[in-house]
Parts: sequence; C-alpha cells; structure tokens
Amino acid sequence: MAETIQTVGRRKNSISRAVMIEGQGAITVNGKMMEEYFQKDETLIAIVMEPLKTVKATTRYDISIKVYGGGSSGQAGAVRHSIARALDKADPSNHGVLKKGGFLTRDPRIVERKKPGQPKARKKFQFSKR
Repeated sequence: MAETIQTVGRRKNSISRAVMIEGQGAITVNGKMMEEYFQKDETLIAIVMEPLKTVKATTRYDISIKVYGGGSSGQAGAVRHSIARALDKADPSNHGVLKKGGFLTRDPRIVERKKPGQPKARKKFQFSKR
C-alpha cells in the first residue's frame, strides 16, 4: 500500500492542501487537471512544477490539491509550497536541495493594510502649502 502524504502550503492569501501518493505524475487542482485549472498559463505551471523538477520526481507521484483564496499567482505559489513540503516529507534526502532552492520557506510578503488619513497603504492625499 502506497503511503499518503498530506501537507499545507501558503502564499499571500492562498492556502493549498496537497495529498501525494506514488503514481504516474498526474496533478489535479480542485478536481481539474493542473493545465486546465491554470488555463495553460505557462509561467504558473512552471512555478508549480519547479520543486518536482528540482528533485527529478515529475512522473513519480500523483498529487491531488485543493486550493482557495487569493488570485492565480498566489494560488500557484501556495501549490508549489505544499508540493515542496510533501516531497520533503516523502524523502528526507530531498530536504537540502529543496531548502537551497527556497521552496520550503513560506513567502512572507502580503498586502500592506490601508492606513487612516490616506487613500491607500502608502499613497498620500495631495499636500497644499497654501
């Protein structure tokens, strides 16, 4: 019986839950094939595949992912994070390579909040001296 590995990945406002088992390399996101979910956007697909290519496991695991929140870029980053964590859990010898590539570190950059007395987070209302 193949071992099931479950992990969580996050980026911006997106949260991704990945379930990984041994298989032929099929990746489904919210019940759709990855290419269909990310509407054939090559950059997003490349972002998701990066950790798998780094450890040379593109056809070794079947991965089922549920992702919600944020936009397509944040979701792709969250999926990448959860896949990298699953690969790390599956084979601890991958840890050094994944850590060096920056796949295991959660990207801390999020949207800055709007401040009172300003139209946006950093933009200021026009200043008039007189």
